[in-house]
Amino acid sequence: MEVTAGWYMLLAAGLFAIGAVGLLVRRNALIMFMSIELMLNSVNLTFVAAGRELGLLEGQLAVLFVMVVAAAEVTVGLAIIVAVFRYRSSADVDDLAELKG
Repeated sequence: MEVTAGWYMLLAAGLFAIGAVGLLVRRNALIMFMSIELMLNSVNLTFVAAGRELGLLEGQLAVLFVMVVAAAEVTVGLAIIVAVFRYRSSADVDDLAELKG
């Protein structure tokens, strides 16, 4: 049995769904952050699978750009989460609503 691009797309859809459910259900900022990263990686899998199926390198190039943006997002996002955690001693998103001005 050959693994085709459809199987990769199905796996990516499953990973994206797990990330979306984690983002919507959980209230912890770190869990939500990991869910967003899982969703970004599922999109990367889709780009690579589509690029391989079509025989193009643009899918891998798109993945490179997504990974660069994700790395910047991780840097800024984790810095914000750590700063809020030091201030509030909690990473709960509902507590962050009280920080409005």
